[in-house]
Amino acid sequence: MIYTKTGDTGTTSLVGGSRVKKNDPRVEAYGTVDELNSHIGLLATMIDEKSHNLDFAFDIREQFENLYNQLKTIQNTLFVMQTLLATEDKDTYARLAHLKEQSLADMEAWIDKMDAQLPRLKSFVIAGGSVAAAQAHVARTVCRRAERAMVSLNDEEKIEEILLKYINRTSDYLFVISRFLLLLENKKEIFWSAE
Repeated sequence: MIYTKTGDTGTTSLVGGSRVKKNDPRVEAYGTVDELNSHIGLLATMIDEKSHNLDFAFDIREQFENLYNQLKTIQNTLFVMQTLLATEDKDTYARLAHLKEQSLADMEAWIDKMDAQLPRLKSFVIAGGSVAAAQAHVARTVCRRAERAMVSLNDEEKIEEILLKYINRTSDYLFVISRFLLLLENKKEIFWSAE
């Protein structure tokens, strides 16, 4: 049965069984990471469709497939993060899967590889240019909100430093992929203008 009715009074269970209010900073943090994960899932689906689109050359489709695989890896890592953020009990926390520094290094390598192919920025970028690029920006802004929620939680209860590093780097990745997608799709970037 999908509904338990245990949350009808505005509380929810953390991993380990303790109950907290649904607006608890811990719930806000892992809930926003969950929202981010969903937005990245939508972006990954858009990119997966492009990897099968015969209108694109084979090498471009291959790059879309690589991006899709990167996003699925990020989604799995974010799920680990959600679980860690949803766990208050120290003994339970110690038994869970944890983020590894390699995950951070992998993401930085992906960012560097994409960024090396992009023109240097001379102005602020406005979200848009293509549906997928715009979705990358939506995910990026949700990522920043997740980061703010995690920083607020960290003010009350210390969380692992790698979690904060990873969420910050995810935002960087989403910004770069938004630009890289436009390059692959042969679409123009939209730049801010004061005029």
